[in-house]
Amino acid sequence: MPAQKLKQKLDDRNIKYISINHSPAYTARETAASTFVPRREFAKTIIVDLDGEKVMAVVSASRHVDIAALKSLAGADMARLATEDEFRSIFPDCEVGAMPPFGSLYEMRVFVDEMVTEVDDLCFNAGSHEQILRMDCGDYLKLEQPVVGSIAVKE
Repeated sequence: MPAQKLKQKLDDRNIKYISINHSPAYTARETAASTFVPRREFAKTIIVDLDGEKVMAVVSASRHVDIAALKSLAGADMARLATEDEFRSIFPDCEVGAMPPFGSLYEMRVFVDEMVTEVDDLCFNAGSHEQILRMDCGDYLKLEQPVVGSIAVKE
């Protein structure tokens, strides 16, 4: 089960979460709709190449990552979206496009849009296109300790 590594981390730290199974959905928008989660509360994970380093950019499903803003926040010289072929091997326990926003599980830095931090509960893919997790956003921020900034724009 793809989410096992993540669930183990949360269980080891006594973090409460809800696991929700749903019919297959392949975009953040579809997943939010099929699970009746407002797009603002659904976080999507985008893999970005910053100066040759793969990092996670986490933004609300209602927004797009702003590559220029992320580049500036990170102090990088170069930033671009990574291709699936470039990051597929980093996530052997996840379906491509369903990575949870936990870079700590994959030795990656995480950048989170400030809008994501404004919700009480955060929902996100749990490694598959058929399961999401819902947890307290404050717990996520304490556990993951991402860099937070304005890195997204409206769709």
